[in-house]
Amino acid sequence: MIFEILRDAFLSFFVGIGFALLFETPKKGVLVAGVLGGMGHAIRFTMLQFEFGLITSTLSGTIFIGLTGIFCAHKIHTPPVIFTLPACITMIPGLYAYKSMLGCIRIYEEGTNGIQTAYLLQDTVYNFILTSSLLFCLAIGICIAALIFRKKSIKNLKNIKDLGTRKL
Repeated sequence: MIFEILRDAFLSFFVGIGFALLFETPKKGVLVAGVLGGMGHAIRFTMLQFEFGLITSTLSGTIFIGLTGIFCAHKIHTPPVIFTLPACITMIPGLYAYKSMLGCIRIYEEGTNGIQTAYLLQDTVYNFILTSSLLFCLAIGICIAALIFRKKSIKNLKNIKDLGTRKL
């Protein structure tokens, strides 16, 4: 099981780096995005192995990415979104979104006749709700860290207030 967790973290590390490069993340944030993506996805994978559920596991992984991202942002002096966004992309529920869209297309093509359509509708709605829930978990996990540390993330608050009183 440890090998599987390390393999998952290793692959997610490269996914995080790939999306960081795609989003033109500064060089000092690319490695951080990869490490956060690998560790966050490894947390999700480990919790899934212990049967915590997909939504709970995803939320835990993104909360870890968000909290660690705030810490890393202070260390390398960049905004946390630079590397938390590429790190969270490793957990986007693409398969469930694909199944939702495919189900909608099949319902449209087949019409409303028969028992098969009822099953297809149920499956499509389930996949849509799961996709929506996982996307909300990604957003909430990142926002929790930003809300907890919002005053600590703003450096030199006094200087920001002074900017409003200066004459240009």
